[in-house]
Amino acid sequence: MARITVEDCLKRVPNRFLLVHMVTRRVRQIREGSEYLVNSPKNEDIVVALREIAAGKITISNDSD
Repeated sequence: MARITVEDCLKRVPNRFLLVHMVTRRVRQIREGSEYLVNSPKNEDIVVALREIAAGKITISNDSD
């Protein structure tokens, strides 16, 4: 995946507000030491979180830690 867009993520998440909530939660998890779920070297944590959502690795049901 060369570039990640909000539209890529919206294919998996029903609305932008939920997407923002999921991304912020995942960024916090990554910064607390959680492993990446996709291979994404040299990217900011927020880009990694967006890539994970677009890849289907993070979903609404398993996002409730």
